[in-house]
Amino acid sequence: MKLTHEQAIELHGFNNLTKSLSFNMYDICFTRTREEREAYLKYIDEQYSAERLQNILKHVSDIIGAHVLNVASQDFEPAGASVTLLVSEGPVAANAPEEAFEESPGPLPESVVMQLDKSHITVHTYPEFHPDEGISTFRADIDVSTCGEISPLKALHYLIRSFETDVMTIDYRVRGFTRDKTGHKLFIDHEISSIQNYIPDDVGELFDMIDVNVYQENIFHTKCKLREFDLNNYLFGYTKDKLTPDEHIEITERLKLEMDEIFYGKNIVQ
Repeated sequence: MKLTHEQAIELHGFNNLTKSLSFNMYDICFTRTREEREAYLKYIDEQYSAERLQNILKHVSDIIGAHVLNVASQDFEPAGASVTLLVSEGPVAANAPEEAFEESPGPLPESVVMQLDKSHITVHTYPEFHPDEGISTFRADIDVSTCGEISPLKALHYLIRSFETDVMTIDYRVRGFTRDKTGHKLFIDHEISSIQNYIPDDVGELFDMIDVNVYQENIFHTKCKLREFDLNNYLFGYTKDKLTPDEHIEITERLKLEMDEIFYGKNIVQ
């Protein structure tokens, strides 16, 4: 059943559907030595400190129309950071804009305020490296969970542009139900066929994307991997012209294997 805006707001009480977005991004780097690895991890820790992550999440709360009630943030030793925002309903217009229900990319921070309640936003970072040197990775896990009219998918556009990412995995699920004025249950209050429709075209063109969706359960999953490969983007502190031809081939193969294994979620035996 197609839900129009008018149908969606004619509810019996508050819209208590829980809409959860999980956004996981991976940055991959080739670090030949312990010194290069430590320099990369230091750079990542500075680039994605708890303070910067907190600012990103506050912009997310603006996009989804939330008031921040409480902030907990922590930089960890030797690396990593976590931030959690508890948020509540923002100012509510008499009628939420149609954009709240459209299957389209969301705005950047200069957004329209929309309805939200009893929700949270979290981010955790995980720097990691191969025990034999060579590959270092950085992962950020962001979860945006909302109740109310707007889907957290409207924050996806901004999140993608806030991180330099080689591989992304995105999950979206709508849980619970709400009732219309007649008592009829609604298990989802907006149309969605793919998370990809919330990713702007100019961003989508940069990635190979695969969907794995369970429509009858309102579960959606999209995986993204950068299409273009430039080795210079994966070397820390030097460029590919400093490599021998054999090193160029070996490093390229190792990096592409790492990206493929993350993208497909399994170890690949060569």
